[in-house]
Amino acid sequence: MHHGGAGERRYTVAFANLTEEAGTGLEGTGFTGADLRQSFVLAARSYPVDLIFYDNQREGARALANAADAIGRKVDLYIQYLPDPAINREVTDKLRAARIPVLFINSPSDGSPLYGADNRAAGRIAGEALAKFAATTWAGQSTVAILIGNLSDQPNGLPDRVQGVRDGLGRALPASRIIPLDTRGNPVQVSGLLGKAVGAQPNSKLLIAAMDDATALSVKAALDALGRTADAAIVSHGCDRSVHGGVSDHKEIDPNNRGSILIGSVAFFLDRYGYDVLPLALRILRGEAVPARTSTHHILVTAANVWREYPPYDMQ
Repeated sequence: MHHGGAGERRYTVAFANLTEEAGTGLEGTGFTGADLRQSFVLAARSYPVDLIFYDNQREGARALANAADAIGRKVDLYIQYLPDPAINREVTDKLRAARIPVLFINSPSDGSPLYGADNRAAGRIAGEALAKFAATTWAGQSTVAILIGNLSDQPNGLPDRVQGVRDGLGRALPASRIIPLDTRGNPVQVSGLLGKAVGAQPNSKLLIAAMDDATALSVKAALDALGRTADAAIVSHGCDRSVHGGVSDHKEIDPNNRGSILIGSVAFFLDRYGYDVLPLALRILRGEAVPARTSTHHILVTAANVWREYPPYDMQ
């Protein structure tokens, strides 16, 4: 599977992942470090690249040790994922001194290319989808919007995601009709917060922007319990396996489940990062210019397009 000329050399690329800890979500979504790492393993099959993996364990000292090890192995390029500006600067300096280019994931460092999510854009897609749903399905009816999830999670860019949702809803609803419910990352909070907010809106239709898929599923269960499913539409962020599944799972986003009140989830594609990042790495290695920032192409995944984005078979 050699792309390019037969004589093209192979490159050694190191990827220092944020965390390999099971069950720890990345970027305020349900994707894990294992999902991200696997995308690099799969993508590398198509490129003249040998990968070395490191786990930064969300920890500065570990990240510095990983960079030092990679320098010792004389890797051709280093991919760093750690939301710590001071450590990232130090890693950049060490690698530059060793003349090893570095590419950052989701957290910038001065002067090095960055690949990552665009929370503002993703939120806007969700807000616009809810606004469009209200205009087509509930025209002229009293409508409120509810933003729910870990709204104040600054390290994962949630305030930007929230602002994006507000921007997207803005043309449809005045700000006074948008109710923020901050779970602070505790899904157990969902039903209590929602019960109170929804109880105060007995005659309104409910546009609900969930900040992640786990929250969206908790919202759906809470609305079922409150008897308000018929009044609600949910759009989520992430689009992980919990909402789109294999063929055997009955999932919310599925062509056979077009009636679901979860009308879609904005894809973050952390399970595809390798396919976007490795081509950037190769362009850098071949001396080509790359943009300072490359953003994930976020789209709304719904029952209508889910099988195009996530075909119904196990990819592994």
